Formats: sequence, structure tokens, C-alpha cells
Amino acid sequence: MKLHITAKQIAMIAIFAALFTVLRRMDAFPMVGVTGARFSLSDAIAPIYGIILGPYVGGASVIIGTFSAMALGKPVVFLGLDFLPAFVNVVAIGFLVRRKWLPVVILYCSLFAIFLFDPYTTWLINIPWGSSTISFPFFWLHIVALVVLVSPLGYKAASWIDTLQTGKLAIGVTTLAFIGTMIQHLTGNILYEAVFGQPVGIWDAAQFNTNWNIVFYTYPWERLVLLVIAVLIGIPLVRVLKKSFFRSEKPVNSETAS
Repeated sequence: MKLHITAKQIAMIAIFAALFTVLRRMDAFPMVGVTGARFSLSDAIAPIYGIILGPYVGGASVIIGTFSAMALGKPVVFLGLDFLPAFVNVVAIGFLVRRKWLPVVILYCSLFAIFLFDPYTTWLINIPWGSSTISFPFFWLHIVALVVLVSPLGYKAASWIDTLQTGKLAIGVTTLAFIGTMIQHLTGNILYEAVFGQPVGIWDAAQFNTNWNIVFYTYPWERLVLLVIAVLIGIPLVRVLKKSFFRSEKPVNSETAS
């Protein structure tokens, strides 16, 4: 299997890694559950990198951009693995844009299963309901994203990206950005439990249960804000770059280019 990286791809990685570095250092809003940590603008544009650049150039740009931002003073949250959530987002969306739907479904289901069966995950949240409480799944929005992914909406979203029709383009970008931000959240949750859980970390299951009961009320709003930013930036950007130099990435593996 022959590896082939073109000068065009190297130029794109350099440009978009530099942009990612800048956005990574621009704080958006606090990250609930991790004292002092904040979401950055790079978290919002990760799925757009997948749409525009594809999995290889986009993924490389995220890795280089994340480590560059950390070298310039961006706080490290996940023991140097801070690039993983956005990286998985970009790679997943990049594959969807390339019509590689099944691997993304397998990836999403695998991450979902890892999160569900982690001993630090809280499955049900007790919500006040009148004089009593009802139990509701913490991961309800991840189920919604999985349904969207396996539905015709998730399968066809990539083809709508390839049109210049405003309605279809908007639906395609919104669908992919939603799937991307939720798979990024799953990856971040797994890292969160792996890094801060005992014996390596400082929290036990009871502390995680307390944290998840707080996060339950905030994470859908966090995802909504990131989604809105991605859509507002992504729709005009994809339209402008549709037929430009930066529109798409050819496979790194030259044997699959045909």
C-alpha cells in the first residue's frame, strides 16, 4: 500500500492547522464539570473541517493545531489527548462526506457502548416531576444523534452538501454538524472518565454521579450553541469553497484514489 501526500495537501494542512491553532486559543464558554476549562471556537468548527477537508487533511490539521495551541499556552485538560474529541469529529464527518457511512455507524456505536458500560457513567437522572421524580436517560441526545445517523437523513446528508441549493445545503450541514458534535461529546465523555476517574484520577463513582447530574442539564445547550455556530459559519463557507482549491481532499492512499 503506497502512501502519497501531495504538495496541495501539505499546504492545506499548514493553513488549516494554523487556523485551528488560533481558534483553539479563542475561548467560547466554560466547560461544566472541569474547573477552569473552557470550550473554544475550534470545537464549533470541527465538523466543518470534516466537510471541507475530509478525514485525512482535516484530521492532521486538528492534531497539529491542537498541539500548537498547547505549546502556545492553551491549558491541557486530558493529559495531552485533548485533540481526540475534535479529531474523531472531523474524521467521522470526513468519511460521511466521502459516502463511507457504515464505518461511521460502527465508530459511533462503539464509542456509545464504551461510554455506556464505563463504571463511571450515570445511566438515569432523576428529574423532579411535581411531588415525585421521573428517571430519564442521561444520554438521550446521543440516542437522537444515532437515530439521525442511521436514518436516510444521515445517509443522504453528504449528497445534499454537494448541491448549491440553499435548503438542501442547510439541511446537510446541520445534519452532519449535529452528528459530529455528538460523536465529539461521546469521545470527550470517555476521556473525562478515563482521566479523572480512579485510580489514575481523583474522582470516584459518587463524584461522577454528582457531576453527570449537573452536566445533564447543560450539555444539550452546549451542543446547541456549538451546532448553531457551526451551521452559521459552515453554510456560507461550504458554498464559497465548493469549487475552490480548498473544497476537498483526495485520499492519502493513492491506490484508493481511483
